Amino acid sequence: MAIQRALVAVPARLQSSRLPNKVLADIGGKPMIQRVLEGCVQASQVETVVLCTDSSQLHDLAVQWGFPVLMTSGDCSSGSERIASVADALLALAWGDAAPSAAETAVINVQGDQPFIDPITIDAMVAEFRRRDPLPAVVTPVYGLRPETVHNPNVVKTLLAHDGRALYFSRSAIPHVRDVDPAEWHQHTTYWGHVGMYGFRGDVLAGWDQLPASPLEDVERLEQLRLIEAGLTIATFEVQGTSLSVDTAEQLEQARAIASGR
Repeated sequence: MAIQRALVAVPARLQSSRLPNKVLADIGGKPMIQRVLEGCVQASQVETVVLCTDSSQLHDLAVQWGFPVLMTSGDCSSGSERIASVADALLALAWGDAAPSAAETAVINVQGDQPFIDPITIDAMVAEFRRRDPLPAVVTPVYGLRPETVHNPNVVKTLLAHDGRALYFSRSAIPHVRDVDPAEWHQHTTYWGHVGMYGFRGDVLAGWDQLPASPLEDVERLEQLRLIEAGLTIATFEVQGTSLSVDTAEQLEQARAIASGR
């Protein structure tokens, strides 16, 4: 079994808890969500880029920009759940009139708050699926953290096994280095940051509603922990640096500074 088709799904909503309407915030003369969609469509290894949203306003804008849209419920608790709720329709977009094969489809989840998404990273995720045997359930990129970000709770950390599997995700610095000043932990081990993108095998998305509830997901507010608790394998690969995710007013100003060349 191998990946035959790949697409990008961008989940987006207007009612962000920390920064409402952020996906419509102007960044360098364009709404953030437009930047995300236009960045994704530059990837060469995906067949289509689809917006998944519960907002009629976002629907109409994306159609105006030339992107297909799938409407979702407003009750989705995470971006992955939003995409999973329309998994069948996504597979139909990937396969057209051909008999859909969920396990042979890669669905790349790119969050709607990453205005500088690198299409090379999207292509690399598809390539990871195609080179790995056995085929992983999920693929996600990681990057080496700078010392000053190790203890920042806004930066999601990934604990890796020796073979690159993700063992856990946390807002805390992991692993804990015993009997060492936390300011010096980075001198004793490598800390990995998580780029907020996931590549899902299509059948994993299609079975999302069968995954058990995850207490860890609820505590850390990290959707990937549902997969970890369910025993699914999350493969990782290293990239250089991360794509800025806009969750706060400060990060929005940072994005605007980047777009203006400051």
